[in-house]
Amino acid sequence: MTVAAEPTRPGMKWYVLRVASNKEEQVCEALLRKIRVENLTDRVGRVLVPTAKEKRMKGGQVKIVEKKLYPGYVFVEMATEPDRSIPENVWFLVKETSGVGDFIGSEGKPSPMQDHDVEMMLLAAAKQDEEATLQGMEFRKGDRVKIKEGAFQNFEGTVEAIDETKGLITVLLTIFGRSTPVDVEYWQLEKL
Repeated sequence: MTVAAEPTRPGMKWYVLRVASNKEEQVCEALLRKIRVENLTDRVGRVLVPTAKEKRMKGGQVKIVEKKLYPGYVFVEMATEPDRSIPENVWFLVKETSGVGDFIGSEGKPSPMQDHDVEMMLLAAAKQDEEATLQGMEFRKGDRVKIKEGAFQNFEGTVEAIDETKGLITVLLTIFGRSTPVDVEYWQLEKL
């Protein structure tokens, strides 16, 4: 779920909530539902799991997947008491949600995100929503790379050619003292 980079609502700040891995969307949906049911929209604004659309090429097919920008975290815009504590009804609503850990903070009180960090998070989410990019195709001819998986795992070589339509990169490997071209899918490589 990505969002436009709207400013923080008056009287509210953004907080970071730790959640169970791969439960970010369920926690977000459950919190939004509970907030509506309990009529706490004046205390809790947006609840976000910023994601980025990413094109992945596998087996010659391009697929668009949503990748979480901050795995294990949900961002909550809410109003706290003057002493930074969370109002009791909001605290119980959040803590009784399955998959929720705790807010990032100290002394039992959540720490609000810095304005700069909030802007960066909202802008990253909004920017990523504009266009899905073919992640990983940032390689150029001559780049030194290492193969992360497959038959040639851990081999290092040089990018010789790039076929963006198929997502394949030809890498020159030295095998038994000879330079050998090998076609590898882009996601199997990492730059050195």
